[in-house]
Order: sequence, then structure tokens, then C-alpha cells
Amino acid sequence: MGGDAAPDAVVGGAAIARERHPGLRFLLVGDQQAITPILSRHAELKDAVELRHTEVAVKSTDRPSQALRQGRQSSMRLAIDAVARGEANGIVSAGNTGALMAMSRFVLKAMPGIDRPAICSFLPTQRGESAMLDLGANVACDKDNLIQFAIMGAAFVRTVLGLPRPSVGLLNVGEEEMKGNEAVQAAAALLKDTDLPLRFHGFIEGDDIAKGTTDVVVTDGFSGNVALKAMEGTSKLYSQFLRTAFSQSMLSKLGYLLAKPAMNALRQRVDPRHHNGGVFLGLNGISVKSHGGTDAVGYATAIGLAVDMAADNLISRISADMDHFVGHDQQQDQAAAN
Repeated sequence: MGGDAAPDAVVGGAAIARERHPGLRFLLVGDQQAITPILSRHAELKDAVELRHTEVAVKSTDRPSQALRQGRQSSMRLAIDAVARGEANGIVSAGNTGALMAMSRFVLKAMPGIDRPAICSFLPTQRGESAMLDLGANVACDKDNLIQFAIMGAAFVRTVLGLPRPSVGLLNVGEEEMKGNEAVQAAAALLKDTDLPLRFHGFIEGDDIAKGTTDVVVTDGFSGNVALKAMEGTSKLYSQFLRTAFSQSMLSKLGYLLAKPAMNALRQRVDPRHHNGGVFLGLNGISVKSHGGTDAVGYATAIGLAVDMAADNLISRISADMDHFVGHDQQQDQAAAN
């Protein structure tokens, strides 16, 4: 029931996802009176949906603490509970981000070895796509948090993009080894020596995000969220510049007609619906946050992320990588002590 176009976009997204992933089944939690008429328009979902009724929904204005206390019978909480009980492989919601994060962490709990779950999402780049985390869950991070983000991000990219050894970069104020605060310096020193299935690139700068210099961009939630919003704002700015430029005269309008095929290709390339879905990594369960303003196509993309994570058993991969890293780190400590 969350999102600007709910529940239409949610049901429509489920229908598209069903076409992309035959055999996929859905547990829809929400107001039966609002959902049933929409379901009747999607014959492809007839045998693929179980509907659980609740009239309670988390509002976009609810604080996370308020949602935790008062939202136990909300559609969001009941869906997360279903994941915790093993009735569903994951939850996808376009609702209140803070409430979804708080509820998911409270119900699903953090994985062993993970101090703080992080928000991860794909961003379009010159080379294709890169995953970036954290995008706002943890404002301040130490070296252990950054290392955990790197391990989780690499496992996520191996799962979703199929890259056997993704490259990982630490976002910093410069590429030089002496740059950065104590946390990024310490994290880099440890990631250099890891034998995990990843390639540590080193430090990267803000412009490396759009270049696609690395497959995974690791940073704290403060810097990650600022960078993300700056990129989104710049994209909107240039879109406005283009619209203004092409509407200034009859000649520019004619130029737009000639350039329309290329403009459509560009629009398709940067369409946020094809990169929709923020994943809460580090939890004992799959929880995906869809953008609240997306449509059915964007929601289907977010569902696809959850499907890939479940199919490739991402949580087990992260757990195995964390155990391997801790064991390797302990061996190095013992060797140094000896």
C-alpha cells in the first residue's frame, strides 16, 4: 500500500515481473477492497497471488519509531513478518523508507558479523552499472563498517550482475594513498590484503562514480546520500536545459525532430525505472525499497532485484564471505603476534 501510485503500480509491477519470471508467486498484503478490483484486470496473476487483508498502512509522514510502535498490523509489518517466518523469500515496498528500514532491522535482525545494515542500489555509469553503498542508513561509519559494506556490495554484484570478481573502490577526497580520514585509510589497508572474490581498486573520487571506474562504490551513508542526490539533481538540471534549448525557436524544434531517435535512446539509457530498487544489505532476509514515485515498470525492476537475490542465495554468500574474511584477519593477527 506504499508509494504514490499504490496499489495500482504494485499490482501492475507484479504482473510485469510474473512475465519476466514465470512461476513467481506473490503475497500481497493490504486493503482487499482496494486491491481486488485491480487484480481482476490482470488475468496473468490469477493463480499467482495470495491476498492478505489489512486496513492499516504506514504513512509517508510516519516516523520510524512511530511505525515500529503503532504499525504492527500494517501492511508493511505483516509482509516483513511473512519473510521472517519463511512464508516469502523477500519483501518489496515503495513505502516509507525509514519505517521499512527500522521494521526490517527489528524483525529480520542483522546478520552475524554485520554491525550495521546498509542501503545499496545500482547507478547508471559510462560502463554500464555500478552498485553503491551506503546511501543513507549510516551517517557515520568506522573501518569495520566500510569493510563490511565492501564485502556485502561485492557479493551483491556477483549475484545480480554475475561478475566473478567485481572491483571495489572506497570513495575519498583523492586517489592518493595518504588522502582521507582514519576510517577509509584503515579500511583500505585491510582490503588490500584480502583474498575474497573481489578486486580492491583503492580510493576513487566523486567523478569516478559516473565513469564506472569500479563495480562497487563504498562510502558512509552521509557521503553516499549527498552524492546520490547531487547526481539526481544534475540529471534533472540537464534535462531541463535540453527542453529549454529545443523549444527556443522553430529551428531548434526542427533540430529536436531530427534528434528525437537519439534523445529517446538517451532517455531509455538513464530511465530511473530501470535502476529502481534500494536493497537493505546485511539483514537475515531480503528487503528491497522501491522508489515511492515509480510506476509499474519501476516496481517490476525492484521485484527483479529481490528475485535475483533469493535465487542466488545472496545472504548465504555474504555470510560465507564474512566468515572467510574474519578467519583470514585472525590468521594475520596471529602471524603478526608470532
